[in-house]
Amino acid sequence: MPGLHELQAGFAAALLGEDERAAAATVRADTLGASARLAIYRHHVFTSLTAVLESTYPVVARLVDPRFFHYAAHQYICEHPPAGPCLFEYGATLPEFLQRFEPSRRLAYLPDVARLEWAMNAAMHAAEAPALGPDALRTRATVRLQPSVTLLSSAWPVDAIWRASQPGAGEGVVDLQAGGARLQVWRADDEVVFRRLTPAGFAFRAELRRSGRLQDAAVAALQTDPGADLIALVRQVLDEEVLV
Repeated sequence: MPGLHELQAGFAAALLGEDERAAAATVRADTLGASARLAIYRHHVFTSLTAVLESTYPVVARLVDPRFFHYAAHQYICEHPPAGPCLFEYGATLPEFLQRFEPSRRLAYLPDVARLEWAMNAAMHAAEAPALGPDALRTRATVRLQPSVTLLSSAWPVDAIWRASQPGAGEGVVDLQAGGARLQVWRADDEVVFRRLTPAGFAFRAELRRSGRLQDAAVAALQTDPGADLIALVRQVLDEEVLV
């Protein structure tokens, strides 16, 4: 009789469509044989995890044919099965998978749309942290961005693609040659939002994330745009309550 670890490994391999012989040997046959029983479990696993991915990446799913999405999801699940029990954490590496997934190469913007959707998912489930106000900011040597914040830079107008793909958005056309987008994604109260940033605003926040020092962030912003309004940049992060 195999040990627990061997039993789990064999069962996982069978569910992912690999060699099922080890798992089948431990399944008691009834009116259905071992392979048929494992096939039921396998179908349930792939159906459930595909639904999880579609829930996390609804715009990616709308941008492609349903058969394509299900095929991509199947391949992804085989290569990247869940590593933990929390399904809202599943799918973090789908953008990188789509980046190298040969059938999606012609949709060059798709991985960055997926990155935006994952950032929104991460923001929804990020830990709470009280925001700093102007008075508290004066006494802090370092600060950090709120845990829900993701800074996303894309060569594609992913924000416009996302909005045009929402239910009820109509037949809006997105100009893919309109240029890229620098976005801040975060949770404001109980709502996940995102906004475009100027190059200086993006550099300011990126340096805050790296060093936590307002002085360094100001230098980064001015190096990006010598005419940047530093007071406005500080006011923005305070108004958005993303400094903690």
